[in-house]
Amino acid sequence: MIAISDPVVIAPRADTAAAVPTSSRAAEQILGGLCRRLYADHLGVTVIRGQTLETVASTDGLVAWFDVLQSELGEGPCWDCSWEGQTLFVGDLAADRRWPRWAAKVTALGIVSVLAAELRGHDARRIGSITVYWSRRPTLTDDDIAVVNTFACNAALARAQTWNDDGLERDGLDEASANEVLRR
Repeated sequence: MIAISDPVVIAPRADTAAAVPTSSRAAEQILGGLCRRLYADHLGVTVIRGQTLETVASTDGLVAWFDVLQSELGEGPCWDCSWEGQTLFVGDLAADRRWPRWAAKVTALGIVSVLAAELRGHDARRIGSITVYWSRRPTLTDDDIAVVNTFACNAALARAQTWNDDGLERDGLDEASANEVLRR
């Protein structure tokens, strides 16, 4: 069970939220808060775009490179999670054999562990994933996994607010604009 205090750790404090000048800054604070909650090094929100993955929000540019690499190689935790719809945790990427080419490249940059949770639309259609990266093996609890899955549900809802299932414009937004809203 997630403690009542967990959302406070993830989200900006209410007394500082008014000082946040843009939704982009708020997204950075939320992603940063989740990273701190999980003692993670990197975190990204990725959506499926055609046959590739697109990073729409992240703690840093390295996450976007991880996603581009997964699209180019057709392998990796975010790739599997986005297309196959499952939550994946790998404590030791060097020992895991599911994504040998992708893992070799990211472990060379010091990434040791990864957690990917799927994003699903309200109709249960897969739309992407949230992926968390560590430079050391984390000690995760069931509550930690629940927090990531809750964040993934909220990210999917935010995207659904700006983009309908048919890919048609709604509220004056096309898919690129909808992704930009989530990015902010």
